[in-house]
Amino acid sequence: MTANSPTFSLVLMGLLILMIYFMMIRPQRKKDKADREMRESMKVGDEAITIGGIVGRIEKINDKTVVISTTAGKNKIEFLKTAIASVSPKESTGGKPAAKEESKKEEGEEKKSPSRDKKVTPKKLGKKTEETEEK
Repeated sequence: MTANSPTFSLVLMGLLILMIYFMMIRPQRKKDKADREMRESMKVGDEAITIGGIVGRIEKINDKTVVISTTAGKNKIEFLKTAIASVSPKESTGGKPAAKEESKKEEGEEKKSPSRDKKVTPKKLGKKTEETEEK
């Protein structure tokens, strides 16, 4: 087999196609299969994150749609199942996911910070008093 023969060209073409399959097509199919299994295993009460970044608890599951409640169940939004990016199952201890508990801790820390509602006037700079010049 020489570099100019047609069989050599066909072998190279075949190797190129195999390389594309194993490096691009096969991993994408695995990812699609994992996403499909994740969406099929969703249950009511699980925490879901959409591809748009909305976080909420699953309230209702239909064939093609999912209803998610946000902000303590006040807002309910319906999404396509394909718009769900990730699902974390509810924990056995109280049914609250760990991410939600951490966010509540962070909210508590934010409440401890001083209020910025008061009007603050800056100190005047550049004016030196006689006392500071003597020191």
